[in-house]
Amino acid sequence: MIGFYEKDDALAEEYRKRFDLPRFATAEDLLNSNAEGVIVCSATSDHAEDMIRIANAKKHIFTEKVLALTDADCGRVEAAIRENGVSFTISLFQKYIGSRIAVKQIVDSGELGKINYMRFRNCHSGSVCDWLPLHFYNRSQCGGGAMIDLGAHGMYLTEWILGVPVSATSAFSVSCENATLKEKNRDGVEDNAVTVMRFENGAIAINETGFVSRYSPVVLEVYGENGYVRMEHDNVIKCTQGTNGQAETVNVGESFPAPIEQFLTGNILPGCSIREAKALTHMMTMAYKM
Repeated sequence: MIGFYEKDDALAEEYRKRFDLPRFATAEDLLNSNAEGVIVCSATSDHAEDMIRIANAKKHIFTEKVLALTDADCGRVEAAIRENGVSFTISLFQKYIGSRIAVKQIVDSGELGKINYMRFRNCHSGSVCDWLPLHFYNRSQCGGGAMIDLGAHGMYLTEWILGVPVSATSAFSVSCENATLKEKNRDGVEDNAVTVMRFENGAIAINETGFVSRYSPVVLEVYGENGYVRMEHDNVIKCTQGTNGQAETVNVGESFPAPIEQFLTGNILPGCSIREAKALTHMMTMAYKM
């Protein structure tokens, strides 16, 4: 059985027309169907309850980031998943892009020596160009603004490379103040954001994000005592003792299947499990001081 459930009638009709899929009349109809799995795209504030119900219905789960808004809710979801023996996949898709994998491989090789600094910048123009949907500005549903949405990618990449930080400090602002955005962003969620994280080994990571930057490249930089590696979009360079201090282009390999493909095929790779999902939420709670 393939279908969808959406409680908002207007959104459901728009989706049905676009994709020509049957709509379940109620959430219970979906849970009682013979569907093997459920893709969760509900509001983040609803994730925990939705996924617990799905797990209790013995259906596999694919979810968008973030898993939930609190560590406690993540623990409840994990318990339901384990008790019911269902599979779980979260869409931490940047980990499976070739250029990001190339950076990770260089770090893991030890070529950079002890890592002491990391920076990830991922921004778009959703607010300044006014194409971001209205619900992205709903604090109660989303848990925040740019950091918990777009900044999630920087958080899980940071955990992938450096682990979980011991402390975090954030600077959030509402940068775009035109009349249209003021009407949309009534909750005053941040559209320009930076979180600085400190790690047990002394390393520092900076996660930059926002909805107010046109043409901003996606940049990932990792520095160590013996050199650095830098990614901009899909181009990667490194400069280390091994390259005699000269910047050298890195050959980027193929990307791996995205998490949604992994979920649908059952060939799930390391990196998008409940452990990583819990770590992402924990880092977000640190960033927002929830």
